[in-house]
Amino acid sequence: MENGVVVCTDKLVRKFHVGRTELVALKEVSLEFRRGEFAGLVGPSGSGKTTLLNIIGTLDTPTSGSATVLGERVESLSPVRAASLRSRHIGFIFQTFNLLPVYTAYENVEFPLLLLGLSSAERRRKVTDALEWVGLADRAKSRPTQLSGGESQRVAIARAVVKRPELVLADEPTANLDAENSHKILQTMVGLNRDLGTTFIFSTHDEKVIRYLRRKVSLVDGRVAEDRTLEPGEVRSQKLE
Repeated sequence: MENGVVVCTDKLVRKFHVGRTELVALKEVSLEFRRGEFAGLVGPSGSGKTTLLNIIGTLDTPTSGSATVLGERVESLSPVRAASLRSRHIGFIFQTFNLLPVYTAYENVEFPLLLLGLSSAERRRKVTDALEWVGLADRAKSRPTQLSGGESQRVAIARAVVKRPELVLADEPTANLDAENSHKILQTMVGLNRDLGTTFIFSTHDEKVIRYLRRKVSLVDGRVAEDRTLEPGEVRSQKLE
């Protein structure tokens, strides 16, 4: 990755056809994200932030322009290569947690590692570390129905970072959480960003998340309306009210 650039988009356009109507979700978006950033794509519903996050995560491809993620051109990736990139190098955190209900917290966190061919001992070490990072080592045997919303989201974070990915993408990760749990989740992600050097990119319109960002990219109608680094005094580090 040249000069520590993890993500680079150049005049990125994404169009969708709904019947005879053409919807332009992204309009010539050019951005760079570097290793270790804690950044957010911010805007209301329909602004294009989730579409952009999906392209960065290789879940979608541009209509025109380009997106380079971890040195790979997204528009040129085969489905198999895109899946390999995601499974090895990108972690995902969703607002609905997406935990497998029949599995324990430990098994949910272990699941991504099963695709990597690691030994059981290596998997055990990585899962134990990940659960300790998010403060849930004592809930390893609990199933999702036995966990609170905040605990479930922390399991989802552990699952996203268990393979120590270079990039974690979080789509409205606090949407289903109250202020106290949102604070705990965000502090956990700030700590992981600091300790592991993982790049975090959020898609959000939640002020609770925005207060923690160190970079804010505002999208309006598919275009970048503002891109700025937040000053230290603007970054919320105290308990949410």
